[in-house]
Amino acid sequence: MTDIEFDVLDELYFIQSYDYLAKTLDLDTAKLKSTIKKLLEKGWVKCYSSPVEEIVFESGQFEQGFWNYYYLASREGLLAHNGTD
Repeated sequence: MTDIEFDVLDELYFIQSYDYLAKTLDLDTAKLKSTIKKLLEKGWVKCYSSPVEEIVFESGQFEQGFWNYYYLASREGLLAHNGTD
C-alpha cells in the first residue's frame, strides 16, 4: 500500500464525497482520481451514487463521473489499512 492509498483510506472509515476528499487531502485531481480508481480495482473501496446507494464499479462510468460519487472503505480495505491484510 502506498502512502497516498493509506491517506485516502484513512478518510474513508465513513462514507465521503469526492469533494470532501479533494478538500481534505493535499492531492491534485489526477492523483486523487487515479488513487481512488486503484483502490476500487483492488476492492478496498466501494463506490456510491448517493450516500446510501452503492453502485458496481465500472471503469468507463468512473471516468465520466468520479467527482459525483461517494466512497467508503470496504472490509478488505480497512484490514489492509490496519496492516492485517
